[in-house]
Amino acid sequence: MKVIIQIPCFNEEATLGRTLEELPRQLSGIDQIERLIIDDGSTDRTADVARQHGVEHLVRFPENLGLARAFLAGIEAALVAGADIIVNTDADNQYCAEDIPKLIRPILDGKAEIVIGARSITATEHFSWSKKVLQRLGSAVVRFASNTDVADAPSGFRAFSREAAMHLNVFSSYSYTLETIIQAGQKNIAVISVPVRTNPLLRPSRLARNTWYYVTRSIGTIVRIFMSYSPLRFFVALSGAPFILGLALIARWLFIYASGTSRAHVPSLVAAAICLLSGVQLVIVGLVADLLSVNRKLLEDIQLRMRRLQLRAEKNAER
Repeated sequence: MKVIIQIPCFNEEATLGRTLEELPRQLSGIDQIERLIIDDGSTDRTADVARQHGVEHLVRFPENLGLARAFLAGIEAALVAGADIIVNTDADNQYCAEDIPKLIRPILDGKAEIVIGARSITATEHFSWSKKVLQRLGSAVVRFASNTDVADAPSGFRAFSREAAMHLNVFSSYSYTLETIIQAGQKNIAVISVPVRTNPLLRPSRLARNTWYYVTRSIGTIVRIFMSYSPLRFFVALSGAPFILGLALIARWLFIYASGTSRAHVPSLVAAAICLLSGVQLVIVGLVADLLSVNRKLLEDIQLRMRRLQLRAEKNAER
């Protein structure tokens, strides 16, 4: 059983060494532990620090492509390297490496395919009150969109089984955290959370420039992935507002007409018709999008089979 711990990095020269030093070198039930660094176009000595610490795998981008691309490149490299379990953590040593055994245990026990480390948001001192509220709200939205019970959706401290990793696709260029949870939920991949500890803050977050930026990007990611995997549900829900408004206008017109008014109130009828037609159009769009999503599912099935064949061929070549 091989575990590969991957760390996406962008200019992490100052903190990477400490993060690597605290990673476990032995784990119960694991035969081999290797480390994988994804250098996302760093302009400092990040790659040199990784080499100095004897990192087994190093993936380098010539320019910065973003956290989501770096994460996915790490998953691909870890699969090629024969990982049975892939652990993802941050280069700033935010997460306590001593909790990695807790993270992989549900996978070893066959209870889950993806395990996400849940931080104690209320006890995290460097989180502002607004960020704590938004973290909780965002996780609740992701739970609804994914049909999972994930306590800390933005957490980057997570473990993937080999099978779960082969199913992953990341379309966002911003972050992978929310998207992969919604994907897993929609694909019926077992996801659970385990409580984990965090270390003192070494540097401010680079992903969230400010709270408003993080919120808008996260909302866009959630809406996009939810539309991709549940288009009919999304557009039917969206059609509810114009339908209700149209029915309310018709009810208002009927009430006024029954009261014996001499006016026709044509504008109300026109507005009601526009609202109802808008609702019908949204449902039709949802039906078309749902049909198109069948092609996406077929392409994902083909991609999964190609990944399995590729990994099988590489294993045979090694023998």
